[in-house]
Amino acid sequence: MAMTRRDFLKRAGLVTAGSFIGPGVLGNPFLRKALADTIGDRYFVVLFLDGGNDGLNTVVPVSDGSGTLRQDYEAARESNGSGGIRLLTTDLASTWIGTDPGTGAQLALHPAFRNATTGGLHRLYQEGHVAVVQGVGYPKPNLSHDESRGKWETADPLGINGFGTGWLGRYLAANYVGTDIPAFCVRGSIPGDFAQNATSILATSRLESFGFPYDDWYPGDWAAHENAFDALYTEAAGSAQALLKYTGDVGRATFDATQLFPQLHTQYATDRSSWSATYNTGGPNGTGTSTSRNLREVAKVIYGMKSGLFPTLNTRFFEVRKGGFDTHSDQGGAETTGQHYRLHREVSDAIEVFYEDLEDMGVANKVCIFVWTEFSRRIPQNANGTDHGSQGPALLIGGTVVGGVYGKHPDITPSVVENNDGNSPYLQGPVSTPFRSTDNRDVFGTLLKHWLMMPAANIPAVLPLDPTGPSYDPMDYWQTANFDLGFLP
Repeated sequence: MAMTRRDFLKRAGLVTAGSFIGPGVLGNPFLRKALADTIGDRYFVVLFLDGGNDGLNTVVPVSDGSGTLRQDYEAARESNGSGGIRLLTTDLASTWIGTDPGTGAQLALHPAFRNATTGGLHRLYQEGHVAVVQGVGYPKPNLSHDESRGKWETADPLGINGFGTGWLGRYLAANYVGTDIPAFCVRGSIPGDFAQNATSILATSRLESFGFPYDDWYPGDWAAHENAFDALYTEAAGSAQALLKYTGDVGRATFDATQLFPQLHTQYATDRSSWSATYNTGGPNGTGTSTSRNLREVAKVIYGMKSGLFPTLNTRFFEVRKGGFDTHSDQGGAETTGQHYRLHREVSDAIEVFYEDLEDMGVANKVCIFVWTEFSRRIPQNANGTDHGSQGPALLIGGTVVGGVYGKHPDITPSVVENNDGNSPYLQGPVSTPFRSTDNRDVFGTLLKHWLMMPAANIPAVLPLDPTGPSYDPMDYWQTANFDLGFLP
């Protein structure tokens, strides 16, 4: 049976990022030098909450502090029942976290983050392994899923820098070549934050089923297929023509991956069968969900790296997606059958078992999990859900993460919200500014500096500030960076 390269990539699951962009930006030697820093013996996991998570019902004000946050929350969210999504203070009694740095108001996580048996994500917070960053957004927020996602992924919200790449992709492109596979996305495509055109990224849902797409009808041809593929791409890899060489390198990486990555599944399933079952079948922490199974795929690779059994493996970046957060209707409040409750419970329990697995491997201190969403939801609820909004909280989890609450709560004063189409305004200016937002590029920059070890002086080449001048009010744009938010040492 004839098989084209497209057929191979589609069936084998390995997708390169070359189709996302042209070659221009990564040819910039200064940018490549700026990114030439290593993650070392660490791992970085991105968990994307697709659909726009309701931040106000994720990190919830329990009291007013010096302001009116709880009063404003109760004015915006109706009492539970008949479509109300308000979380009562009694609902939040077991999930208190820190206080809002701006007002001193007591904050709590959604009750779904507390598992009565195992503790869930809230237990990890209490143990100091979870950082909550409030009010994360960008200037001129866009309420389109696709456009807002793209603004986050490129870290170019105004679209003026012409990157065409993802903020993580720029890092990968400068540190790895076409024969490397530094990243693994547990999905069928490569997300925008990993987009670049220099190295290979594995995108597949399950390592167990990943492999060279042999034709089962003609097993006698398998060796010939392998030899032909290897010869074709080896010749291309030896070419002096850059594009041909890149194609050859990527093809060889694809072939090597089909031989290597299924072994990671087998090794993990053999050596860590009880952990594998916990992810898959469920237990007291309520796993057995798509999110827990997807994180198990990440655990397989990390175990392969940690065990040293696969010396050619250099995959340290991962992406997992959890959809369903577009809760326009039937969002629910604290009831365990509610839509938002079930989403948060799935994420919380999956992260908990993943973290415990990492602890058992002895690598929890070497993993940082970054949880983000493309936007939050409007402050006032609609009939029984929430519509698209602006800024919201992001989470960082890991053994090295400095737990606590960072960034100020967004302004949800009714009059302010009413003047901003139902949303909290994006605010910058001096640090003392009430309800000052956390620009997502400060979060990215802190990760680049403190986890990926990029020198601070080089980060502006990757995350340039917004323009200044009469058309750019300092209160509305990111003109002062802070790459030391504090959630990493």
